[in-house]
Amino acid sequence: AMETRGFAVSTCDNVSDGLHHIDQTPPAFAVVDLRLGDGNGLDVVSALKRQRPDARAIVLTGYGNIATAVTAVKMGAVDYLSKPADADDVVAALLASGNDKSQLPQNPMSADRVRWEHIQRIYEMCNRNVSETARRLNMHRRTLQRILAKRAPR
Repeated sequence: AMETRGFAVSTCDNVSDGLHHIDQTPPAFAVVDLRLGDGNGLDVVSALKRQRPDARAIVLTGYGNIATAVTAVKMGAVDYLSKPADADDVVAALLASGNDKSQLPQNPMSADRVRWEHIQRIYEMCNRNVSETARRLNMHRRTLQRILAKRAPR
């Protein structure tokens, strides 16, 4: 879908492949999944911004939350999209100017979603350390791991 819109596409299946690709030929645009086989996609975004500061990267994930969205933007991502996102959404995010304002959501977050967001914020503050996050939340580590492995509630 991206090739039909004029982009030259190359894929990487994990963080190490992404970092190697960035070292060889840093792309102008990148769509990075948050959860990759051997690590976190935010490491790829960070490396891309170091190699090529003008690059535009977006993070695409099925595990979206406010804390990782803020972290992604701080690391250099221009947008953060939750799956499912179609190719038009991805292209719009990659090519959007800084002056475009996103629309406010029509529905407020549920109580379960607010709890999820809080857990994710603490998790990011603890540098994605499960044991430290569980200690700060006064929660058993395995319980926290099960929560983090699930998709975000609506």
